[in-house]
Amino acid sequence: MVAAGLLIIVGWSPLGSAALLALENRFPQPELQAGVTGIVVLGGEIDTDVSNERETVALTDAAERLTKTAELSRLFPEARILLSGGINDLLAAHEKTEASLARDLLVRIDVSEARIELEERSRNTCENAVESKAIANPQPGETWLLVTSAFHMPRAVACFRAAGFPVVPYPVDYLARPSALRGPTPTIAAGLYLTDIAAHEWLGLLAYHLAKGTELFPAPREEAARSVRSTMAVGSSACDAR
Repeated sequence: MVAAGLLIIVGWSPLGSAALLALENRFPQPELQAGVTGIVVLGGEIDTDVSNERETVALTDAAERLTKTAELSRLFPEARILLSGGINDLLAAHEKTEASLARDLLVRIDVSEARIELEERSRNTCENAVESKAIANPQPGETWLLVTSAFHMPRAVACFRAAGFPVVPYPVDYLARPSALRGPTPTIAAGLYLTDIAAHEWLGLLAYHLAKGTELFPAPREEAARSVRSTMAVGSSACDAR
């Protein structure tokens, strides 16, 4: 009875939405106009098990990471696109990694394959950061966007900062509605789903902080915002000059 009561309370209450909102609102989506060097896209948007067995590209509910990347690729036609994601199942014998499957989908929707680079060694978020930095080789003054789900962005930023890879967070794939805090969730299943995702991220932040020394709950940095504004101003001046 106690277990059932807790499930009902957690499922119907706005607890999951509140925990997710704290994560999703941590990094606002920036407004960029010019000067983007590259776009790093983290994995999580493709089900590699189904994709490899069915010989297709099976998307998860984080598919907006790729659809937004396609949109950004058109806004910044000179930007490099780095897809980061290997195989996180040590026992699996997949033919294709998540990054290669993501490339296949982007090419199908008219993103030039010549612009796409793959990072296929990583198995978790901090490995995403380390391996992506090795491939991107970011230089001072460059602007690299980091695309991942909004709830995952704090943990991703913590890892990229620990790896010494300065990025501009570009969160997508929002799940929580601010209005959800005013009443119960529509169904218990929906509330449990949101709570599960939030718990995974909050525990992940704590685990990475203790095991890898990353920031516990990273916040936006003013120097990064200044860098973006400066890049935008330079791009605008160059356009005016032309």
